[in-house]
Amino acid sequence: MTPRIIVALLLSSALSACVVGPKYTPPVAGLTQAYVTDQPLAAADPQWWHSFGDPVLDTIVERALAQNYDLAAAAARIQQARALAGGATARLLPTVDAAGSAEADHQSLHTPFGIASNELGFPRNYELYQAGVQASWELDLFGGLTRRQQAARAQLSGTIADAAAVRLGVEAETVDAYLQLRGAQAQLQVAQAQYTVADNLVTLISQREAQGLSAPRDVLRATGDRDGVAARIPRLNRAIAAQINAIDVLTGQQAGGADPALAQVAAIPAPPQPSGSAIPADLMRRRPDVVAAESQMVAANAQIGAALSKYYPHLSFSGLLGVASVGGTSFLGGGAVQTTGQAALRWRLFDFGRIDAEVKQARGHKAETMAQYRATLLHATADVENAMVALTQGRNEVTIRQQQVAALTRSRDQAQQAYGVGTVALIEVLDADRALLEASDELAQARAMAARASLATTRALGGGYTQGTTHG
Repeated sequence: MTPRIIVALLLSSALSACVVGPKYTPPVAGLTQAYVTDQPLAAADPQWWHSFGDPVLDTIVERALAQNYDLAAAAARIQQARALAGGATARLLPTVDAAGSAEADHQSLHTPFGIASNELGFPRNYELYQAGVQASWELDLFGGLTRRQQAARAQLSGTIADAAAVRLGVEAETVDAYLQLRGAQAQLQVAQAQYTVADNLVTLISQREAQGLSAPRDVLRATGDRDGVAARIPRLNRAIAAQINAIDVLTGQQAGGADPALAQVAAIPAPPQPSGSAIPADLMRRRPDVVAAESQMVAANAQIGAALSKYYPHLSFSGLLGVASVGGTSFLGGGAVQTTGQAALRWRLFDFGRIDAEVKQARGHKAETMAQYRATLLHATADVENAMVALTQGRNEVTIRQQQVAALTRSRDQAQQAYGVGTVALIEVLDADRALLEASDELAQARAMAARASLATTRALGGGYTQGTTHG
């Protein structure tokens, strides 16, 4: 390599430190220091669903994380993004190709070249052997390749954060389906118990009617109310089947598996303290969707530099070192060595504004990603506040509903006793039964909604995710 080429390489390497385009500046969140709704929070835990204290729930979430196909697709997207980032890095380095060939030729005498070779004494039959190494390198004079590498790495970070969001979604959807299942089962138990009470009441009134102590319309009224309770049971069974099927799909199984652990009725888990950070600004690194949105902004910023670099010259070097020989006898001799060196300069001087358009497009894309990032962040704060309000009010409702059910249970028992001795009319017993059924059903729903609100709060806070990790 000549001194001139060495100087050129050193000069080019120095110039490569010049990276055009705006430097990325992280956005300012501009959020308050605390959430409006005061809610105590537990420390973040990657396996936050364990706080519900339900072994069956733990099992199905772990099964979903191992078998869910959305997670498998997200992992494949990470693999693709990592390959693209590796390719962008490789473009900064030289390319080296090795090649070899062996050729056998027989020259025809019926062509001009054949006649000429015969007259000049050139051989009509020969073998040509070649082997060598060729290298090429485009120097990153103004940082275009570096900017593309930065954009690819940011896209990889965003893809990893997207995968974490998918994981958190699978975790949360599995827990939510389980909570809805237990809520529907609790409502079904209420309806079945109330049906037993209503059926016993029909039997009692039928006996009184046979004794001439009650009118036929009383039997019809009690029968109609009992059948109204019975009509709720198919709807609740349908809701239970739907949630079990949803869990089957989330855990990568065919719907209808009917896991015995899910079919067996169990209590609704009590709502635990949500897991996360009480500082709104932490959402920028605690929520994977917010992290992914910022990664898109980083990539868009780098793409501006990649577009701007097209205004400047592009310098590349290529060279060949090899051997070529007619016949194999002198293939390894010094006379067979051949070398080639080339430097190329490419500079787009006039393109009718194409680069200008690309730069404007890149700047517009960055403005779009910035707006999307801020919108994502604001929606995240709304998710947290709404979930915290729902959790606080849900717990309050559970307490009040428990008191209501206790009072209505005593009222219903007293009404039945009074009706048995003939001191109250049947309508009072039926009204007491109906009120108790509605209150018990509302209590079951309130318990499920409070547990789901705790889940929603943890999910809104980012679950167990922290920036730079891939777990949910």
